[in-house]
Amino acid sequence: MGQWQKTDWRKKPRIQMPDYTDQDVLKTVEGKLAKYPPLVFAGEARNLKSELAKASRGDAFLLQGGDCAESFDQFTADGIRDTFKVMLQMAMVLTFGAKVPVVKLGRMAGQFAKPRSAATEVQNGVELPSYRGDIINELDFTSEARIPDPNKMLQAYTQSAATLNLLRAFSTGGYADMHQVHSWTLGFAESNKASRYREMATRISDALDFMNASGLASADNHQMRTVDFYVSHEALLLEYEEALTRVDSTTGAWLAGSGHMIWIGDRTRQPDGAHVEFCSGVQNPIGLKCGPSMTQEDLKILLKKLNPKNEAGRLTLIARFGAGKVGDHLPGLIKTVQEEGANVVWCCDAMHGNTIKSSTGFKTRPFDNVLREVQEFFAVHKSEGTIPGGVHFEMTGQDVTECTGGIGAVSDEDLSKRYHTACDPRLNASQSLELAFLVADELVALRDQKRAASQVEAAE
Repeated sequence: MGQWQKTDWRKKPRIQMPDYTDQDVLKTVEGKLAKYPPLVFAGEARNLKSELAKASRGDAFLLQGGDCAESFDQFTADGIRDTFKVMLQMAMVLTFGAKVPVVKLGRMAGQFAKPRSAATEVQNGVELPSYRGDIINELDFTSEARIPDPNKMLQAYTQSAATLNLLRAFSTGGYADMHQVHSWTLGFAESNKASRYREMATRISDALDFMNASGLASADNHQMRTVDFYVSHEALLLEYEEALTRVDSTTGAWLAGSGHMIWIGDRTRQPDGAHVEFCSGVQNPIGLKCGPSMTQEDLKILLKKLNPKNEAGRLTLIARFGAGKVGDHLPGLIKTVQEEGANVVWCCDAMHGNTIKSSTGFKTRPFDNVLREVQEFFAVHKSEGTIPGGVHFEMTGQDVTECTGGIGAVSDEDLSKRYHTACDPRLNASQSLELAFLVADELVALRDQKRAASQVEAAE
């Protein structure tokens, strides 16, 4: 076999990708993108891999969150800021619960393309190609809007570059100061509806007060004022991914320059398919969605294909089964990983298996089902003696009404008020932070269990 090339995916079966009608325009766009600077750099991707290696050992915890599908029309600085803000709040609460660093990974700056369950959709008796995300076509239900347009890749690149520029400024410019982040969280916990979370919020305050008193939290302490924030997306549109792939000058290895982590979706993880082929050859951390149809045999093949050197932090398995189904599927996959001796991060995507149609006709996700899947994920890992390494949520910092439940008690009738998603329903800011407190409870219980086991072992 020859050395991997970034074009090798073109020889493999491709699915969930558009058929562009004008190949000349496509080649022109690919040529432009190939000359543009990469959006991320190899050193950043390597840093993320080392952080994820810690999560695989239980020495860190992964929080991956952000938009279902980024939108050109809804792109604003405030939107980026608000999602970043909520992720920082969630991370602080999770850090307190886990007592380990939280790896912050946004579904941002590239999450444009979406796989669809059907190639076409019908409205009022009219059948048109499905909407596949703003990087490919448009949401408007017209024949013209649904034609795949290669030029949209250039707009996606520009928006991603602007998003990353702002995220980097927020991460290092004082906005991420730990005291400010906790003041936002404290405000949430002091509301009457969120009173059940007040005790943990108060304990975080006490910890910060102690750090202040000891001089650890002084204003010039760099670690208190800055964060490392990474971005990720599903590597679905491989023409875009290939065009932004570069050779890392320091190592000679290929880097997908479109994002720090890229992942393979549950619909595109065929071991002999184009998406697996592409992701196998880049040095970035790779995510792999594992749904109910994932077989143990396919997982064995994918582990070897995507992580042949068995590097810690290279491969994150993102489990997405649905509430009530985790116990049916996750133990078998864990057994496969253990039999193979594979280094992986186990992450729970509690969103994609819990989508339902509400009584009012909206696609939604009940908060209680999302929480239940997380709890089942932790329970299975406790039973198997393995490490629950992270959580993955579709969420936004905006006050949307897309998922039902939570302390705001969003009902089916409320969904129409602020239902803004371009694709799937997202947790709003309040629901996201509430979920972080509840996941922190799971992490506290896990930590207490480990401590008790250590004490028993020491006594023996």
